[in-house]
Amino acid sequence: MRETSTVQSETSSQGLANWRDYLELTKPKVVALILLTTVIGMFLSIPVMVPWNILLYGNLGIGLCAASAAAINHLVDSRVDAVMARTRNRPLAQGRVDTRSALIFALSLGISGTLILYFLVNPLTAVLTVISLIGYAFVYTLFLKRATPQNIVIGGLAGAAPPLLGWTAVTDEIHAHALLLVLIIFAWTPPHFWSLAIQRRDEYAKVDIPMLPVTHGIPFTSLHILLYTILLFVVSILPFAVGMLGPLYLLGAVLLGGGFLYWSIVLYRGNNPRAPMETFKFSSIYLMVLFLIMLIDHYLFPQPVMISMVSG
Repeated sequence: MRETSTVQSETSSQGLANWRDYLELTKPKVVALILLTTVIGMFLSIPVMVPWNILLYGNLGIGLCAASAAAINHLVDSRVDAVMARTRNRPLAQGRVDTRSALIFALSLGISGTLILYFLVNPLTAVLTVISLIGYAFVYTLFLKRATPQNIVIGGLAGAAPPLLGWTAVTDEIHAHALLLVLIIFAWTPPHFWSLAIQRRDEYAKVDIPMLPVTHGIPFTSLHILLYTILLFVVSILPFAVGMLGPLYLLGAVLLGGGFLYWSIVLYRGNNPRAPMETFKFSSIYLMVLFLIMLIDHYLFPQPVMISMVSG
């Protein structure tokens, strides 16, 4: 009986892939957060409703390209994923999807998304999306991730692009306000990922990935999480300071930023073993709620700067 169950277990782990395995390759939760910031970037770019074709094709194209980058990340990290407890059940790590099939899948998503953006949205958004895809899937995953403990900081720019992509999809231009949204995500990325890296420090060390907690230790990383969180707090106020968003956003940014600072200080003090994961969880909620407040504020308190841009 034991031999039979073992054979069945091995067979199921090496069985044919199903649609859920391919869906997992796309990192749907990550893509969902990307599309949330993309959609909000679209709506913030104009004071009226986003045209339905841009809303549909823009998010479809950007989503497909983001899914392609995620699948390439799975491909590059398959050997590492097989070792780490958090990722060992991924389709490529378990052999449910073979390398060739995953590569074809990733390329198909990326090419389809790029063509949709180029022909049905605008070339600028297509080019910026491809640059973002290359930055994350190749520059970060293939090189930076294994080359420097500052991998998250340098590679974070590619992950910060979605609201800019949403903005350019609607306006076909790179606007300073869109770059502010990019800056917020760029400042958010290091404390978000480093808090998880502290929790997974031993696993990263085991596979020789030089995350900051591995190379410089937990106290040093905790200090940098706190410093970046302070930077994020300041940066998050800028949309109000420049007249892009109104008082509701300011209140939300201060409250959310205060919560993030609280957990960063708890993490820095080093007295709470739950602090790394609690900081990571709060950081995920922080970004989602902050961008939703942006959207609400945009329509409840339309700013004169945005109105004058349209009327001019």
